[in-house]
Amino acid sequence: MTPSSPGFLPSAHLGILGGGQLAQMLALAAQPLGVRVTVLEPDAQAPARLCADHLHAPYTDAAGLDTLATCDAVTLEFENVPVAALDALRGRVPVRPGASLLARSKHRAREKEALRAAGAQTAPFVTIEQETDLDGALERVGGLGILKTSELGYDGKGQARVTSDAELREAWRAMTSVPCVLEGLVAFEREVSLGVARTPGGQVAFGPLVENVHRGGILRTSVFPADVPAGVERAAREQARAVADAWALEGLMTLEFFQLPGGTLLVNEVAPRVHNSGHLTQDGGGVSQFEAQVRAVLAWPLTDWRPLHPSAMVNVVGVAGPDGSALEPDWSGIDALEGTRVHLYHKAWRAGRKLGHVNLVAPEMATLRARLAQLEALIP
Repeated sequence: MTPSSPGFLPSAHLGILGGGQLAQMLALAAQPLGVRVTVLEPDAQAPARLCADHLHAPYTDAAGLDTLATCDAVTLEFENVPVAALDALRGRVPVRPGASLLARSKHRAREKEALRAAGAQTAPFVTIEQETDLDGALERVGGLGILKTSELGYDGKGQARVTSDAELREAWRAMTSVPCVLEGLVAFEREVSLGVARTPGGQVAFGPLVENVHRGGILRTSVFPADVPAGVERAAREQARAVADAWALEGLMTLEFFQLPGGTLLVNEVAPRVHNSGHLTQDGGGVSQFEAQVRAVLAWPLTDWRPLHPSAMVNVVGVAGPDGSALEPDWSGIDALEGTRVHLYHKAWRAGRKLGHVNLVAPEMATLRARLAQLEALIP
């Protein structure tokens, strides 16, 4: 992890497809390592423009892709990259993660099939591609389920809970009868996540096991260390390694799990990148998830990354009051609360939009939980 380590090249040039807040934080982690960052992003107000060279053009822009092709490697901040952009870069510059892994992770049915093929466990599911697939589907997943679009849904979007065959059919029609996955509802104790990074040479490293709470389908809080039974973190690492190796991961991905009573883990979703739940690694000491992705993509030596102290994160999401106006966090109160650090994304307010997050670090868990309760009260 030092500049004298084999493979470390502090004059490297990293390209990123996408220029949102994840690209912004990747660039901020890359800069101290001597890495120049260029992002290709069509939004003129992209957050990453403030700390990286911004190619203001569509993802399929030929000149922009030609510039990315001159980088040492290209990574991404979101999985729904146009296939044409990946095709244009193929054979010209390493793109990590690669196109085959992205094809799995951006399509829920393919993702779940590939997870099972790698030896990971998932909730029961049925693929819905045509109306006849609805027949008996809910019964096959246990009688209660969540219907999700196979592509594009995130943060609770593109999904509906169903408890009867009639509700299932109505939900599928409401989703315009696009391909979907019906997942069986499982009685879990908590949601946890774990990042795994892998270099092109096969070196693997892991992030912390983080406990997550969602509100309205959007991540609200993440806490490290997760309050899980003995052996759960080891099991999460084993599943993550199996998937990373089977999918030939080059870069970083994050696995979200349901932890069942007794400690069994079911993989819920996979993000082929840094993840909202890993933001707390920025301020707890040690390597962050963002540095870990930069290192893996550039084929630099890896080490496990995790906070050195108990840490938490609260998302700042656009919330509207009764009259539709924005409800603002108590910024003065947040600033005065010991152990907090604010990260804003320089994005215009919109209800339901992630605008930033606040990390919290404390010397021990009891103090962390007490301060986390105070922090949550300050953020709508």
